[in-house]
Amino acid sequence: MRHSISDEKTGSVQGQREIVAAMSTPLASIFGSGFLVIVPVLASAVGPYAIVAIVVVALVAHQVGAIVRHNILCAEPVLAAGNNRLTTFFERASGIALIGAYVVSICLYVHILTAFVLGWFGLDSAFNKSLMTTGIIATITLIGMSGGLTSLERLERWALYLTLVILAVLLVGFAVYDIGQLVGQGAFDLPQMPDRSAWEIATIVAGMLIVVQGFETTRYLGENFNARTRIRAARWSQYISLSVYVVFVALAQPLVSVLKGEYGDNSLIVLAGTASILLPVPLILAAGLSQFSAAVADTLAAVANMRETSAGRIAPRWGYLAVGMAAMVLAWSGSTFQIIAIASRAFAFYYLLQCVVAWSVCQNNVERARFIGIGVILAFVLIFAIPAG
Repeated sequence: MRHSISDEKTGSVQGQREIVAAMSTPLASIFGSGFLVIVPVLASAVGPYAIVAIVVVALVAHQVGAIVRHNILCAEPVLAAGNNRLTTFFERASGIALIGAYVVSICLYVHILTAFVLGWFGLDSAFNKSLMTTGIIATITLIGMSGGLTSLERLERWALYLTLVILAVLLVGFAVYDIGQLVGQGAFDLPQMPDRSAWEIATIVAGMLIVVQGFETTRYLGENFNARTRIRAARWSQYISLSVYVVFVALAQPLVSVLKGEYGDNSLIVLAGTASILLPVPLILAAGLSQFSAAVADTLAAVANMRETSAGRIAPRWGYLAVGMAAMVLAWSGSTFQIIAIASRAFAFYYLLQCVVAWSVCQNNVERARFIGIGVILAFVLIFAIPAG
């Protein structure tokens, strides 16, 4: 009996380790850019009601995550059997949509990187950001075409560690500032409500889906982890990341008024400097590493999906070239906030197709109705999402 209990404990510990390992990819993706831009985007959209907005976004993201978890459990066996043409068709279509979404997210990650780096030197004009974004994406593309991009994959885990450390430091710094404001003034100095209609607010908040995106990556870790591990990793990644985002937005609210209604893609630098003069430099370093790492990871994922979708007909070298060229063209399409809205639409389309996949393999009418409801929300994001600013 003792041997049996020992084996059970060993298996439990091993299972927990696998879940933690499986969580690194979705967490890195979810935290990749969201914490850098979420505060100014929300402030621009809803002012003092940012906490309400992030809770709504978190709840929607959790329901979309439930679609991904359902498909790991129910759709993957059907796809492996290959006897449901409808499921197979929409899964392949979603794979193609995901390639496009990755292209947009690559551009977004690098655009945020350049905004923070150039912002520190006071050079963050639209032209400079687009030019530097193009240069960095071109570098990633050339490294990929030469076969050296996979060696940079290990950056993802280190970028996640650094991001989590900086997030923790920011949370502490913001909390100390908030306490000081409450003690000194007896109340928080919250931002003003912008002059926006209810429809405009809804469409801007809809364009924020990208900031909590990343949980879908567990769908594509099947070679490394079993279904049960991936489902639990996806669920806990969302629990942790969404909780941190809600707390982060709440603690940042009393600092937002220092921006005086001027919200930019690198406004977090100002907020960090307001909390402590020691915070901006490590924040910029974390932004640089995390965004570059995320761009590398999504480039690899896009090329892998492209090769799989084409049944191996597209060689990796030409995949890197196609992905890189598309991302470089997008770099000149607008501001960071505009690219955020485009990215949200792109991922909403992918998630919408995943809803169809889930619907096609589900026999429970209540669950099917839930999938339709989530699909309607995603369709709203796809059609109506607009940028903040």
